[in-house]
Amino acid sequence: MARWQPGARARLSEAALELYDERGFEQTMVADIAERAGVTARTFFRHYADKREVLFSGWSLLQGATASALKEASADATAMELVQLALDATAQLIGADQARARRRQAIIAATPELRERELIKYDALAHDLAQALHGHGIDPVDAALAAHTGLAIYRVAFDQWTTTGSTDHPDETSETSETSGTGALTDLIADATRRHQRLAEGNPTREHPGMTPPARRADSDQGRSS
Repeated sequence: MARWQPGARARLSEAALELYDERGFEQTMVADIAERAGVTARTFFRHYADKREVLFSGWSLLQGATASALKEASADATAMELVQLALDATAQLIGADQARARRRQAIIAATPELRERELIKYDALAHDLAQALHGHGIDPVDAALAAHTGLAIYRVAFDQWTTTGSTDHPDETSETSETSGTGALTDLIADATRRHQRLAEGNPTREHPGMTPPARRADSDQGRSS
């Protein structure tokens, strides 16, 4: 069995996804993945630290893409403009393969250990983004707030992209659409950003326009009963 066959890393990744789908993450061993990919276990460990990293190895590429995007930013860009550049770079990298992202996310969602791992990765990404913003002269507290806000926006958009492919309740300002069979991750990020801005302005999107918020409705009921 050849240990350094062309495309071994890609075959290992695909084999792992297939087995996680078929058997579940916890029931799949490294030896199973290596056998399915046609390589040795030693070859597996040359490419991945453990079977979890098959699902998370792309994070280093993500960190590199966001760092490169920020290096090219204007010196007078605001914190949220810098965050938007990072999110756009993320969408360009992740958005090319929606089907794979959906498979990967379904595996993570079904496994508590992987969900915890993903949270750790997101926290590390937010920390790196905050450090990069601070390097652009942004106050460290503002940088942390902007970074975590940006990651929250991304996670909401990514969840929509991997589960529905579009927003459930697009409003009149949304540009969400499907493009070439993908979930248009960039559009979903833009929509989530607009929604966040409206929330910050005290104008959240309501499913039923004109509906009285619960707290205010309760106040009105008390006033009528007094």
